[in-house]
Amino acid sequence: MAKGNHSSVTEFILAGLTEQSQLQLPLFLLFLGIYVVTVVGNLGMITLIGLSSHLHTPMYYFLSSLSFIDLCHSTVITPKMLVNFVIEKNTISYPECITQLYFFLLFAASECYMLAAMAYDRYVAICSPLLYNSIMSHQACLSLISGVYMMGLACAFSHTGCMLRVHFCKLNVINHYFCDLLPLLKLSCSSTYVNEILVLCFGALNIFAPILTILSSYIFIISSILHIRSMEGRSKAFSTCSSHISAVTIFYGSAAFMYLQPSSVSSMDQGKVSSVFYTIIVPMLNPLIYSLRNKDVNVALKKILERRIFL
Repeated sequence: MAKGNHSSVTEFILAGLTEQSQLQLPLFLLFLGIYVVTVVGNLGMITLIGLSSHLHTPMYYFLSSLSFIDLCHSTVITPKMLVNFVIEKNTISYPECITQLYFFLLFAASECYMLAAMAYDRYVAICSPLLYNSIMSHQACLSLISGVYMMGLACAFSHTGCMLRVHFCKLNVINHYFCDLLPLLKLSCSSTYVNEILVLCFGALNIFAPILTILSSYIFIISSILHIRSMEGRSKAFSTCSSHISAVTIFYGSAAFMYLQPSSVSSMDQGKVSSVFYTIIVPMLNPLIYSLRNKDVNVALKKILERRIFL
């Protein structure tokens, strides 16, 4: 495989999050706890929505899809990261590295567009409540979710395909805790001009296109909320949107900080910190900020628990 790709590097070494030995065990326990919460939270949300018939609405279909994306996104990154805390030399083969890169890009891009789809769903629910069921039909939801994954696949195929053309000669230490685009490109001994252009193009598309959709949706949402005379109604509408805005800010802010900086001013150490937010923290937070504050989800959870007790 190395010769076929004109590359003498058959495996990489992941430098990890930190080289300070005294921090390895505390960080291992911290991120293990975060991963357990992420798995339980997202799997629990998917299961709860599947079992509760009154949650079979477009809003919760999108939330279930987001939970699936977050679960996969975290699983692609965190287990390998945890290994790095307990062994001295964390290696990853070339095929494994490219595979991790592919699935990371797939789920990261999918999350960008899923957040935009959820914003559009909230726009329709608040601005056109009487037409909500007809606009957000089962077919429309399926089309939106399919479009989200198609954009993710397009991003992953494009970047991974171009990465396969890059030559790696001697340097094989990736200054990161997973196989990401920019750290890999820094190890190249061939031209990465096309790859860098692709990073900027897809980075701008995957960040600005969903953000414009989200901003447009919220401009109309805020306008509609301001026309609500009841303070209780305004408060309820704002509380529905606040969770989504928090998740969008954390995810897009950290992703933009990582990918939309010129290579001359960007720092891999800063990039590691921002990457932790959108690869590990956000997948854990999403089930909390979208569900635990949601009355419908709490009611559904109580009903499920009561059934199990009586059984």
